[in-house]
Amino acid sequence: MRRWRAGTVWLAMWAVDGFFFHLDSTVFSVFLILQVRLDPLELVLMGTILEVSYLLFEIPTGIVADTVGRKWSIIIGFLGSGAAFVLLSFADSFAVAALSQVLYGVSATFISGADVAWLTDEVGEEAARPLYLRSEQFYNGGALVGIVVSVALASIALRLPILICGVGYAGLGVALAFLMTESRRPTREMGTKLRHSMRDTFTSAFRQVRAHHVLLLILATAALHGASTEGWDRLSDLQFLQGIGLPPLGDLNRVVWFGILDGVGLVLGIGALSYVKRRGHLEGHVHVARILALVDVMLIASVVGFAVIGSFWWAVLLFWIVGGLRSVRNPIFTAWINQGLDPATRATVNSMGGQADAVGQALAGPVVGGVGRAASVPWAISLAGLLRLPILFLYLRAIRRGTVGTLPPEVMDQEIDLEEEQP
Repeated sequence: MRRWRAGTVWLAMWAVDGFFFHLDSTVFSVFLILQVRLDPLELVLMGTILEVSYLLFEIPTGIVADTVGRKWSIIIGFLGSGAAFVLLSFADSFAVAALSQVLYGVSATFISGADVAWLTDEVGEEAARPLYLRSEQFYNGGALVGIVVSVALASIALRLPILICGVGYAGLGVALAFLMTESRRPTREMGTKLRHSMRDTFTSAFRQVRAHHVLLLILATAALHGASTEGWDRLSDLQFLQGIGLPPLGDLNRVVWFGILDGVGLVLGIGALSYVKRRGHLEGHVHVARILALVDVMLIASVVGFAVIGSFWWAVLLFWIVGGLRSVRNPIFTAWINQGLDPATRATVNSMGGQADAVGQALAGPVVGGVGRAASVPWAISLAGLLRLPILFLYLRAIRRGTVGTLPPEVMDQEIDLEEEQP
């Protein structure tokens, strides 16, 4: 089979990924609540298990990508993700569902960081920048189709879209094995064993992080962001189902509401991000930190407001605002962490960012879930929003320390998916 150009593979991969990921994520929480019958603590523990798995393997798999090859790291990740979702589709207990998250967490680490590093190696930094923007558009297009198909399949059986998602991810991994090129495979010094190369890569990446104080603050910010998002991601759907309630839609299944919520939220997020790209002047750490501080203040207010509001339509509006703000925040934050990185350690440093986010989610998740079980879901969601407050002080410190580089606007489309690739 003839191999495709790297840019074509990149765009196709993200379109297919957007489709299959949203095939699952649209019904993920509803499936766990209605079919597996998990309570608030168990719902959040699903995320904690996922993040602990991600945490334990993120840096080792990032080093593998930097030393063995980014292509095969990505392929392994998609194959493993497919197996995880197939297993989840047959889950009838917390234990089986949790096992699927272990497998998915490990598999996702093979992709995280390796995808961006692979594209940059294949086409170069300058040629890669416009592809980041286009890949986002392709991903969102696939996501919108995935949401519609997910709702249609879930109307037949809640497990069906998750099963097809798993089969599809496995098929994507097989296809990439034949379509991807890797013209710049990582090299090792003659006579140096693989373990020495891994050690050297990690050491270089660690030194790079220590050498940039702002980068250390960025990683701390990633951890607090993860701590805040975990409760929201796991409990917002539960609040709609058991707290606020969903108005009837005639004879349609109530899962249609989640398709509407996700679909409209995605479109609003696309619009918000497009506005920032046109209007935002993003240069240096100081200016980006100020923008992110404003976004996080709005996120705190919106999440807490959603938790305490009693009106369905106000809750829907706040739900969409949170989604839009996170759509704006994620690529800007990603570009912040990627400024001035050494190409030899890019995937490993990106993996450290993912690991910091996972630390926050793993530590905060059980606490938020425990509050949801012992007190109420609104209290748990409020706590999740307030966990973002310390980030504001970290932004202030980053602003005081100044800049270490510049941030061209087109770079903000670079993605390492600290949270988006989680169901």
